[in-house]
Amino acid sequence: MILPIVAYGDPVLRKVAKDIEADYPKLDELIPNMWETMYNAHGVGLAAPQVGLPIRLFVVDTTPFSDDDDLSEEEQKALDGFKKVFINAQIEEESGKEWDFNEGCLSIPDIREEVKRKPEITISYLDENFKPHKETYDGLLARVIQHEYDHIEGILFTDKLSSLKKRLLKTRLEKISKGKIQVDYKMRFPNIKKGR
Repeated sequence: MILPIVAYGDPVLRKVAKDIEADYPKLDELIPNMWETMYNAHGVGLAAPQVGLPIRLFVVDTTPFSDDDDLSEEEQKALDGFKKVFINAQIEEESGKEWDFNEGCLSIPDIREEVKRKPEITISYLDENFKPHKETYDGLLARVIQHEYDHIEGILFTDKLSSLKKRLLKTRLEKISKGKIQVDYKMRFPNIKKGR
């Protein structure tokens, strides 16, 4: 089932999400619904807060990036078929020299900006079977994971921009929160009055 994606301005996107247990209600339905929602919106990652749930869960499938000719063959291989569920994730380390990359977000449609992130991360998490993992990722893979991880920490990519950039985007962000935007996927806007 395709879920509505929560738009910028909704308080759920600002909450630090809570860990969940294996008996979290309807988790076996939620995860497939998140995949379906993400694919429908042409995303490569989706976090539970983006569908209105303040829990530490996100999904990532970087396969669409794997055919980018600007990437090395090695990077393309790493991205191709990388599809994972991250539950109760904790980034343990971020290392290397920060690099810029143009990021966007399904909750902030039609805005893309250069964001600085460290190139390598070590993350511990549980998979959909609640099996623990601790892994190190780099490059674009690390970046996608960092972006989704930020969502469960109540952080948006726009928070990482300079104060000047934030001021320049203020009006566009307000329009998004009021639903004054055209998107080709289901969204829920925080500042639309009911009954209109």
